[in-house]
Amino acid sequence: MAHPKKTKKNSTFHEGWRRLRKNPRAMVALGFLIFFFLVAIFADFIADYQTQVVMQVPAERLQPISAAHWFGTDNYGRDIFARIVHGTRIAVLYGFGATLIGIVIGSLVGTTSAYFGGRIDDIIMRIVDVMSTIPTLLLALAIVAGLGGGLIQVVIALAVGQIPNFVRVVRSSALSVVNTEYLEAGKALGAGHLWLISKYVMPNVISIILIQGAMNVSFNLLMGATLSFVGLGAQVPTPEWGFMLKEGLSFMEFYPHIVIIPGLCLMLVASAINTFGDCLRDALDPRLKGKA
Repeated sequence: MAHPKKTKKNSTFHEGWRRLRKNPRAMVALGFLIFFFLVAIFADFIADYQTQVVMQVPAERLQPISAAHWFGTDNYGRDIFARIVHGTRIAVLYGFGATLIGIVIGSLVGTTSAYFGGRIDDIIMRIVDVMSTIPTLLLALAIVAGLGGGLIQVVIALAVGQIPNFVRVVRSSALSVVNTEYLEAGKALGAGHLWLISKYVMPNVISIILIQGAMNVSFNLLMGATLSFVGLGAQVPTPEWGFMLKEGLSFMEFYPHIVIIPGLCLMLVASAINTFGDCLRDALDPRLKGKA
């Protein structure tokens, strides 16, 4: 019974990957994201954190773009290129870290709600309904204000804000599985709830989880930058792109590169994530099967 299920699931993802490979937009976006991750991983080898990212050099403040400083320097004499490079790690933390936490918690709660149903489902969904009435930004601001500013606090706030969406999406997809004959047969044979959920429910909702997660990454990235911009995220001298925008506003008229460069990085990464998310959704959508 399990073997055909596994074969079907493998063929679904194989077909999805085949569609992605045929889509030039998807491959370009994926290549850019791979480059983005490589920069984050090897940031310490590209630029030294202590001497180039956080050390203030008043004699070199507000330098233009040059061979010595590829992206110029900021109002403290710090190399903007080095700060952009190390800022990729915080962008990963905001976008992918917060989304991963939201996926894990939301998926567990959503599948539990669909699997057990009844009163448990009612209680969970009423809590989700209450959370959904609060705008994501307002909820994030409230959480950060309560926990205090900082990177970890922002990640927690972003993750909590995403949980209701994941619960709803996962529950909706899982409801089509929980009443199937093979799941009822497993219950009748005495299989444990955790085994049934992990073996049959989760594999059937993994594609929708990936799609929803991909669409939320750029939102979390931009939301994290927004919180840092208003002073509730990264603190001095952390090289965070949103905070770099805030610091450069006072000098934008005569030194526009201080604002343009981090803003452009945010735009490019968010666009690549959104593009890949759109392509992933199209590739894994079963309604498009055979049309690629």
